[in-house]
Amino acid sequence: MNVQNVADLLVSLFVVIVPIIGGFVTKHVLASKKVISLLQTAEPLAKTGVVLAEQAGVTNYLTSEAKKSKAVAYVLAELKKLGFTTADETTIASVVEKQFAESKQAIEAAYPQKTVADVEVDKKAMELKQAQADLAVAQAKVTSLTQAQ
Repeated sequence: MNVQNVADLLVSLFVVIVPIIGGFVTKHVLASKKVISLLQTAEPLAKTGVVLAEQAGVTNYLTSEAKKSKAVAYVLAELKKLGFTTADETTIASVVEKQFAESKQAIEAAYPQKTVADVEVDKKAMELKQAQADLAVAQAKVTSLTQAQ
């Protein structure tokens, strides 16, 4: 084997390998750009999702996990509307948690949350209202029966 054949062999290998490596690198660079774009888009959506979840917690008792699920669902739905078809739910959940953590004090001050005790008070108030309505009906019946005699 002479030097010319070895050089030709190396050039041939180089010509085959360079496009393969270039394609691989390009694929990963484009994937990284998509991920960066997804994260940049998801952050403001997560902030909105967190606020909406907290607003829902004002009128209804929601656990932290329920609020997180509500915010994640909002972000995924909005990303789908924007054309992001494959959004990793774990990544979105992390972005939502970050937004909850960053805005916790401001959101809790703006949206006081309903507690289990509040739900119980509301339930008792509804039961009392129903009992009063039942009592009024019973009193009206007693009055009508008394007058009929």
